[in-house]
Amino acid sequence: MEFSQQVRQELVKTLTTSAGGSTEELNSALRLLSKWRSVLIQNTYLQKEGTSVYSGPLKGLSYLEQSSEGCHVAKLLGCYEQPIHSHLEQLAQINYEKILNIGCAEGYYAVGLARLFPSASCMAFDINPTARKACESLAIKNKVKNRLEVNKKFSSSGFYQFKNKRTLVFCDIEGAELELFNQQITPALVDMDLIIESHECIKPGITECLVSRFSSTHDIAIVRDSGSRNLAKMPHWFENLSHLDQLLAVWEWRSGPTPWLIMRAKS
Repeated sequence: MEFSQQVRQELVKTLTTSAGGSTEELNSALRLLSKWRSVLIQNTYLQKEGTSVYSGPLKGLSYLEQSSEGCHVAKLLGCYEQPIHSHLEQLAQINYEKILNIGCAEGYYAVGLARLFPSASCMAFDINPTARKACESLAIKNKVKNRLEVNKKFSSSGFYQFKNKRTLVFCDIEGAELELFNQQITPALVDMDLIIESHECIKPGITECLVSRFSSTHDIAIVRDSGSRNLAKMPHWFENLSHLDQLLAVWEWRSGPTPWLIMRAKS
């Protein structure tokens, strides 16, 4: 079935439930249509630019035609999670031995960071076998497979093997951050630099808890995301899109706040 037809059927279903046009239904319909339009813009990008990331710290990454979950065109444009870009660029000046990407999905950051840190040995982890397969294929596509190892679920005990290596951890695990990051249980974390997406929208208060745990051992920057993006360099055709389409192209489909914690080990 054609994608637009699928969306149309889902939209009719959403708006014809027994509640009859409630605010919640209208919000769901708006979100559905916004995602539909975002995918159409994504297809336009793919037709005109291919799968190469256009700008940002991961510029030049040869990506995929579709993400395993969530938005896609913002990744291709290179403005995805833009508030952390300056931090990634600063950390790229450090000679890390190991890069760990926990919750790698299809490999946008796992492979992107392998390219950004060309002298580091990288490891990616995800519980989804389909995502792991996509990540491995992406590593081959970008010629970093020899430096990127893709694995299954990561547990806190796994940090110990990197205790004496200069390590950067990049983590996006949908609210399971509290279970994994506890330096009282895993002292090896004390010497590691950490970039953690804090899923405040899933577990309210998780950001404050992580800051409390690591404030004595790390210098911490909380990076919040208003959703606005600076599109300083975009394709010419993108500039000719309607303002609404430009907004939908950089929208990341989030349901609530997900601040980032940039934590640099004081040691």
